[in-house]
Order: sequence, then structure tokens, then C-alpha cells
Amino acid sequence: MSERRWAMVTFLVAGAAFVAVAAWRIPWHPVPGGTPSAVAGSEVFTPTQIARANAYSDPARHLGWAALAVSLAVSSVLGLTPLGARLAGHLRGWWWVRVLTAVAALAVVGQLVVTPFAVVGHHRSLEFGLSDEAWGPWTVDLLKGLVYTVVVSGLLLVVLVGCARRWPRAWPAVAGTLLGVLVMAGSFVYPILVEPAFNHFTPLPDGPLRSQILHLADVEHVHLDDVLVADASRRTTTLNAYVSGFGSTRRVVLYDTVLRDLPRDQILAIVAHELGHAHHDDVLTGSILAALGTTLGIGLLALAVEVLRRRPGGMRDPSVVPLVLALAAIGTLLSSPVENGLSRRIETRADVASLEATRNPDAFIRMQRQLDLHSLSDDPPAWSEFWFGSHPTTLQRIAIAQQLGRRMGLPPRGATPPTSRK
Repeated sequence: MSERRWAMVTFLVAGAAFVAVAAWRIPWHPVPGGTPSAVAGSEVFTPTQIARANAYSDPARHLGWAALAVSLAVSSVLGLTPLGARLAGHLRGWWWVRVLTAVAALAVVGQLVVTPFAVVGHHRSLEFGLSDEAWGPWTVDLLKGLVYTVVVSGLLLVVLVGCARRWPRAWPAVAGTLLGVLVMAGSFVYPILVEPAFNHFTPLPDGPLRSQILHLADVEHVHLDDVLVADASRRTTTLNAYVSGFGSTRRVVLYDTVLRDLPRDQILAIVAHELGHAHHDDVLTGSILAALGTTLGIGLLALAVEVLRRRPGGMRDPSVVPLVLALAAIGTLLSSPVENGLSRRIETRADVASLEATRNPDAFIRMQRQLDLHSLSDDPPAWSEFWFGSHPTTLQRIAIAQQLGRRMGLPPRGATPPTSRK
């Protein structure tokens, strides 16, 4: 087959597989009785709290949009015009050295253009008390992120260009398969290779809380050897927990701020949510969908490169790197509504799992409220939530808790403690 046909077959097969896995593994109706409408913000927060959240989050959101726009503009100029190809064409050395050098150079340029926005963002986080990380450690974390981007992107681009050089016509199928496998492998090793570079982890000490968490794991039918605590307080005052990895690398992690700032019943509500993810193997599902999405994207990439790059060499020439990175950035933005829409359903199911396991909607609501207070989150515009929101909003999650509480005969006592502050 021709290169174009290989690209079409890769796109169609991966697309069909993506749809099949999503239809099978995504909870399309995660809330018993249907998803309710969000509660009003005034039912949960005081006017002062809402005003403070808006004062932080609304400018932060616009700052993020501006950074994204500038990043895409620079990437597009370098990738969709002859400029990037000409600059990459001046590189010398073996083809894979040229690929890695081009990736590193473009990553540095990309970081430089968004760093002013990051600096303003960190300054505002310090000003509003969301972070107490000094500028030195913050810069180190920024550089670690840059190195991670260069290593991962460089590896993927070397595989991509190498496949195009080795299999000039069938490379979309070969590269798509290999990169999909690499995505799965990366998700598997991420907890043990990448996370320790950014945080230090310690086991949750023995005691009543650990015993209750292990009991929750039994209730949710999750094998759990340990719960880890991350030293997140060195960079943030926000509250969070997560589950990462799958199989033998799966881990449930709590921020140390959660242990410091929340009472036990709210901690259990957070852990039960993460155990819900573990019970349903949500990280594995996300990894499979990401792998299939990557393969699908390689098929589209091959078709786009054929249209946009009419010069000898095509994908086999390392000077194609700026174009590939620009198309990847645009594709990531355009696919965000699909990715985040699936994520919101998965997160909603984990909320339901937490409520069903703990049978304490009041603690769940107070926990959600505290997460919101600590992060100064506001209620985003509907289009922004649709495009960028990976989780239901706090007001949506509280409405779900209220509905499930009524169904279980356990209505919450109330959402707004009178002595709370923001």
C-alpha cells in the first residue's frame, strides 16, 4: 500500500478501537438517578468567599489562556512556515542527533515564551497563599519539567522519524503501534521513575486512619498494600490526592496538606474517591485510550504532513520536527473536549464510589468545599469547563452528593459551616 493508504488504515483502525474501548470502559451514566444540576454557589459559599475566589481564579484563567495562545502562536510560526524547517536544516550530525537537538531547542524556546506567564502565576499564588515555595525551588521544578519534556518528546520523535526512515510507506502503522506501546509503558513506570523527581513519598504511618483506609479498600474490593504521602506542602497549600500507575506500579497518594488540614472523615472521603479509580482500573483505561489516541493521531499526522510538507524526505528528514510538534500542539488542543469529557465521567463515577463506600455525604460535601477553599476555585464559564475541565465542578459534585444522600436516606446536614473562612 501507499503511505497515504497506510495512514488511512492506521487512523480508521485506531479510531474504531478507541470508540470501542470508550463505549466499553467509560461510565456514560455514572450517577444513579441521573446527573443533577449544579447547586448555586450561594448555597455553599459566602459572598466574601466567592469574591475572593473570583479575584484569584478569573485572572488566573485568563493568564492560562494567554500562555496557551502565545505558545500555540510560536509553535505554529516555527512549524507551519518554512522558518522552523530552515533552522532545523542547519543542524549537523547523525539524523537522531539532529532530531534530539531540534526537540531540545524548540522545547527551550517554548519554555522561554511561557515563562513570563508562569512567573506571574507563581507570584499570584504566593500573594493569595496558595503556595509558599521560594523562587529557587520553583525554578528547579520548572527546569525539571523542561528536562522531562525534552526526554519524552525526544524519544517519541526519534521513534517516529526512525520508523519513517526504515519503513517509508508503512511507517504510520509501525510508528503508531510503537508509540502506543511506549505510552502504555510510560504510564506504567511513571510512578516509580518520574514522580520521585518532583516529590518525596513516605508510607502513611500505622494508626486508626491507616486501618480505616485499608478497611475502605476492602469495601471497594481494592488490593492495597500501602498509602503514600507526598511532601506537597513544600510547594503548595492546596489539597489533593491521586492514583497513578496500574498493575504492580499502582499507588494511592495523599498530599501531606490533606493530612494536616482535613479531619478524618473528609480524608476518608478523598481516599474512597481514589480507591474508586483503582477499583475500576481507571488509570489503565486512560492509558489504553491515550495509546489508541496516539496511534490515531499518527495516522492523521501522516496525512497532514503529506499535505503541508511537499518536499523530498517528508517524515524521514529531521527538519520535519518543528512541523510535527506544531501539529501535535494543535491536535492536543482540538482533542481536549473529547479527552476531558471522558475524564469528567470517570471522575463522577469515582465520586459516586466514594459516597457509596463511606455513606457520609455530609463529609464528602465538606471535603469538596475545603478543596475549593484551599485552591480558590470559582465556577468557570460553561465553554471553558466543556473544553478544559477534566473534573466536574465543585457545585456539580455537591449536587451529586446531595442527590445520592437522599437516595441512601442520608441527606447532608448542610454545606456551609457558619464559621468557615476563605
